[in-house]
Amino acid sequence: MMAIVGRIEALVEALGALARGCVLLLVLLVSFDVLMRYLFDFSLVALQELEWYLISPIALLGIAYTLKHRQDVRVDFLYEKFAVKTRAAVDLFSGIATAAIGFYIAHLAYKYTLQSYNMGEGSPDPGGLPYRFLIKAFLPLGFALFGLQGLADSLRALCTLLQPTRPQEARP
Repeated sequence: MMAIVGRIEALVEALGALARGCVLLLVLLVSFDVLMRYLFDFSLVALQELEWYLISPIALLGIAYTLKHRQDVRVDFLYEKFAVKTRAAVDLFSGIATAAIGFYIAHLAYKYTLQSYNMGEGSPDPGGLPYRFLIKAFLPLGFALFGLQGLADSLRALCTLLQPTRPQEARP
């Protein structure tokens, strides 16, 4: 099971690196746009749209990446007092819930993205970017990745629950 967890988390890590790259690109793009607008009174609609297009991979790929690195919001003052097996049971429940929610939203978002693709949706603004469905594709991808991280967390917790209890692990 841990081999599956490792593969899922390698994928989450790789796509998290893509999200980090998008953050850098967004900062550079906004800086360039501001300089061009205020120094040369020049701005392109496509560049402005690209700025908010970059938020999609940052947020949607960043969700699973954040969960993998345990930077999500938790009630740690209770959790840290639990025994190892109790923590694993909590992690198993939350991992299953995360996977179910992530995969369900990915399923709904896939239909939404497919609808955008079928109608050839692009920007309604003159000079805007075409192929809006490419950005919308981050919805099912991001939530599927979130579901996969939930699955990885569930498998890790299950491995912990299935291990024999050591005396020093009985209490934190």
